[in-house]
Amino acid sequence: MHNEFNYGVSHLSIGTCLDIASGKTKGIINVEATKRVELSWLAIKEIVHSNIPVYGINTGFGPLCETRISESDTSVLQNNLLKSHSVGVGKPIPIEIAKLMLICKVHALSQGFSGISLDTLNRIIWHIDNNIIPVVPEKGSVGASGDLAPLAHLFLPLIGFGQVYENGVIKPTPEVLIKHNLPPLILGPKEGLALINGTQFILAFAVKGVQQLDNALNHADIIGALSLEGLMGSIKPFDERLHALRPYKGTKLVAKRLYTLLNNSEIGSSHIDCDRVQDPYSLRCMPQVHGASRNAWLHLKEITEIELNSVTDNPIVFNAEDTISGGNFHGQPLAIPLDYATIAAAELGNIADRRCFLMSEGRYGLPKLLTINPGLHSGLMIPQYTTAALVTENKTLCFPASADSVPTSLGQEDHVSMGSISGRKLHQVIENLEYIQAIELLYASQAIDFRRPLKSTPILEACHEVIRSRVPFIKEDRVFSDDINKLHELIKSGLLLSTFEKEALKHKINLKNDEFGIY
Repeated sequence: MHNEFNYGVSHLSIGTCLDIASGKTKGIINVEATKRVELSWLAIKEIVHSNIPVYGINTGFGPLCETRISESDTSVLQNNLLKSHSVGVGKPIPIEIAKLMLICKVHALSQGFSGISLDTLNRIIWHIDNNIIPVVPEKGSVGASGDLAPLAHLFLPLIGFGQVYENGVIKPTPEVLIKHNLPPLILGPKEGLALINGTQFILAFAVKGVQQLDNALNHADIIGALSLEGLMGSIKPFDERLHALRPYKGTKLVAKRLYTLLNNSEIGSSHIDCDRVQDPYSLRCMPQVHGASRNAWLHLKEITEIELNSVTDNPIVFNAEDTISGGNFHGQPLAIPLDYATIAAAELGNIADRRCFLMSEGRYGLPKLLTINPGLHSGLMIPQYTTAALVTENKTLCFPASADSVPTSLGQEDHVSMGSISGRKLHQVIENLEYIQAIELLYASQAIDFRRPLKSTPILEACHEVIRSRVPFIKEDRVFSDDINKLHELIKSGLLLSTFEKEALKHKINLKNDEFGIY
């Protein structure tokens, strides 16, 4: 039995959007949304019959907006629009991202301001429900007149063109439509424009980016705590009194989590009277650095939820006598937060790399390169080379695409957001970050083993046990890429995080904050 979500009527959260994509929730168009859509569709028909010029309905597009289109040609105009704007290049985007685009578009169109027909909406929902997802090239959008090229490719299958994934295999659209006894649609006036005008390419990347960065942030705190234990760092910098004096939301949350994770640890208690005055920044400044990235995540989440529930095509149809040709399709509101989040993700990798370096130096009672027999064995010398390479690659990806603009459409569209590039870059940086975190796990688990027989806290010991169930203690050199890939999968799967949460629940420790959730 599926949960149900009412497109166009209910508030769409990031979590619910992801649940529709995964099949946990089914999106439907209820009676209220149906009425809204039908009224908007009737308004479009009235405009066409009235012969009053309205952009994109009975005029050309972009610099051709002064060219009038006859009533008999309005449908041809819309079909031509999808074909002519399908100019994307590069590899296909992930299937999940394309499916999220469909979901975001249905929710926007179902609000009743776009002049779409129920037949077209139901066909899009058929694609979602049957997991027959259009193939969308990754490059070609400037993120301003909407994500024109990727959205055109997304909806080519409606008119019998393009390609789709069926059971994960790319097939020509006509072959799939014939198999399911479905004719291509003939689009009505405004429908093609409603389909390709909007920010759903940027938005889908933002939705997935919020989820992935949330996962990385939660792992950053756990892995950072393990590294601190391995380096016998101090818990004092995480005292809540300190962070009450500089009360950023992210900083306070990270400090609380770290203090709770480390409090009453045998390892921590063993060096309480040592002569170290303070730890390096990568240990004691985790609340400030991880916390700043959490603040950026919180901003992206807020903006993404607003966009999820917005109408972003053009023109907006209030009724047959009231249409507005504006700029709701412009991607700048999303582009800047996506660039901000990219920097936030890269910084999590930067500080993790520094902790890997610290653990390999042979300081604080740890053997050099975390190996029993340095010289004969290189130990964990070279994995840090990989983190160094990945953090540098991430730095090169941090240039904000939203700071650039190249005029298009013969100057009619003279400022664009480049938000599509911002969204894609965020995903590249997070993918690199996940590998950096996997490598830090390799270092941290090894460092903790050198502190035996001392133990950490129950939560961190449970996490260490899960790590060791995948990757054994390093006694001698081996192919470390195998270990890195196993730990990367551990991070991607969420198993380490679920172990952390179960252990916290078992000990009646609350380390969550609803404001930092995605539902």
